[in-house]
Amino acid sequence: MKHMVHSVAAAAAISISSLMGSAAPAQAYQVDCAILLCLAGGWPASAPCAHARAVFIRRITPWPIEPPLQIWRCPMGASFNEPAPLSPMERLYDITFRDPPLIHSEAASSPLLRVQADVQADIDISDDAFDFVRSIRVFHIQYRQNENRDGDCNRSDSTRLGSYGLQGDYRWTRSGVAQVPSASRLTIPNGCGSYFYRSVFVDWRDHAGNYGSEEVRY
Repeated sequence: MKHMVHSVAAAAAISISSLMGSAAPAQAYQVDCAILLCLAGGWPASAPCAHARAVFIRRITPWPIEPPLQIWRCPMGASFNEPAPLSPMERLYDITFRDPPLIHSEAASSPLLRVQADVQADIDISDDAFDFVRSIRVFHIQYRQNENRDGDCNRSDSTRLGSYGLQGDYRWTRSGVAQVPSASRLTIPNGCGSYFYRSVFVDWRDHAGNYGSEEVRY
């Protein structure tokens, strides 16, 4: 099983561009399978990957702030149970782009998920081939500072971190602006100058280890 898991993730980086060429219209596939494939392959230029990335970013855009990849919505188990001649990568691609869709749009699926989800992938993704899933971090940054009349500095930091567990489950934990990556536009001034910053920042690494990020101010 782990060999098959590794094959799917490894093949994503080299196969995604050619596979996308014949993909169906954007709403005719499992969007979370598309996010999985496109993220692994470094978001190659294609209409399906553009749509997948747009959904990925829309989910972190308040409100609510949702897990950007909801891997439990991608039926990956089917990709490993399909007999030859299809490879696991080809079967996962079929589920994503060629099989008749179970839904016609994300809005027609189950109700909005809670921002913290106990559900997880339907296969074992503990193999390091799926480290790119666990690399996704969502920082909900809420920071304020100002100096009061007595000259004291008041600072408020309610930053939280959303991250993925070993099997793709999603959790929010307390964090702080000191942990926010430098790619964020967060710039706290020296001293105690009046400053307010609120955003959702997401970053990740694709299967090849290339870094990417997006930030939404609100």
